[in-house]
Amino acid sequence: MSRENRFVKDMTEGTPYKLLLSFAVPLFIGNIFQQLYNMVDSIIVGNFVSADALGAIGTTGSLHYFFFSLVAGLSVGTGIIVAQFYGAKEDENVRNTIGNAVWILMICSALMALIGFFLARPLLVLLKTDVEILDAAVSYLRVTSIGILCIGMYNGVSSVLRALGDSKTPLFFLIFASILNVILDFVFVLGFGWGVVGAGIATAFSQFMSALTCIVYAYRTNTYFRLKRHHFKLRKSIVEKSCRLGIPVALQNALIAFSLIVLQGIVNSYGKIFTTSFTVVSRIEQLIQQPFMSMGAALSTYTGQNIGAGKIKRVIRGFNADTVISTVFAFVITGLFWTLSPYIVRIFGDSAQVRDIAVDGLRITSSFYVFLGMIYTTRNVLNGAGDAMFSLFTGIVECIGRVCFAYPLTLIPFMGKYGVFYATGLTWFLNAMFSLVRYKRGKWKQMSIVKQ
Repeated sequence: MSRENRFVKDMTEGTPYKLLLSFAVPLFIGNIFQQLYNMVDSIIVGNFVSADALGAIGTTGSLHYFFFSLVAGLSVGTGIIVAQFYGAKEDENVRNTIGNAVWILMICSALMALIGFFLARPLLVLLKTDVEILDAAVSYLRVTSIGILCIGMYNGVSSVLRALGDSKTPLFFLIFASILNVILDFVFVLGFGWGVVGAGIATAFSQFMSALTCIVYAYRTNTYFRLKRHHFKLRKSIVEKSCRLGIPVALQNALIAFSLIVLQGIVNSYGKIFTTSFTVVSRIEQLIQQPFMSMGAALSTYTGQNIGAGKIKRVIRGFNADTVISTVFAFVITGLFWTLSPYIVRIFGDSAQVRDIAVDGLRITSSFYVFLGMIYTTRNVLNGAGDAMFSLFTGIVECIGRVCFAYPLTLIPFMGKYGVFYATGLTWFLNAMFSLVRYKRGKWKQMSIVKQ
């Protein structure tokens, strides 16, 4: 391997535990810093602006995720193709896939950014957003929707790098961008007094810097990114594979986002205090899900490369290793949240009403974390193998679960409004069971997109 590609990692050889952990640790650190974008916004706005402003940021989360879902799904599809071509040692097809991905992701990112910007107000009104926080929520969502262009750039590059076994390069620039985001939050929110708009601008600009610097560095240090004109020529087979693998994942993300939007509407109906409490729980859980996501992404790359190389037994060994790691982590975090949640939620502000609700909500959902870990493990094995259509099915399950459980559970006397938290946990349980059954059936073993 050339010195220039020193971070590229062949995962078709070596011990699964070691490979997965060595890949996941930098990815986990990067994901933590990425979550700091929204965490810092929430902490600064919650402590130095108002609880209403924090609620305004929180009520936009599910909508922003919905707008970004198509871009995220296509990035995943691109990564699967790159991983399998790399595992099969087809370097020219790796470069062709990267060149085609540029067009696909640029067009989709621009489209979703425009949709998010112009539909921000009507959608937030449809979600029954409290009138006192509506204007601030609209402004924040519009700014972060423009930022989808930047997130799409970064996700595309990082997805390719991870498919090549490189989880370190994206980390360097996420750390830089996260630090920049903290600085700009203080400047725009506290210094200029721009409130939630300042927080949104700080986030969008930081995302742009992480994308730009990562692209430049990848070009200079990774030979797979040194594309020539013919690599950018659209190839029907690659576009079709990208869509076949990416669109089901995108639809899965969109359905999950839709279920979260419905859930957010129910949450909003209980007033701004409960909305803010729900926001606090959501922000903490976004952070806690990062280890599951990191191990899942590592397993997806591991699976893709080994499927491309025709090594099915190594995939199974990787699945078993990932299951052990995620299960242990889930039990540890559940124990910590049941004992330390009153102290954890305080970093988001000093409102006693918000704190009490958030503590109870966090304890409820954390009891289901073992199933959340199972979802990430099974889903990423299936995605890495090319069984992306099942992602759409899991999205349907998650959507039906949240939509069908949330409101009925709030009608049960001893649950009341806390039924929205139980709905999330029960949805995780259902999704985990369906995903595990799909994995055990073994259909994914014959879904390689690369000719053996």
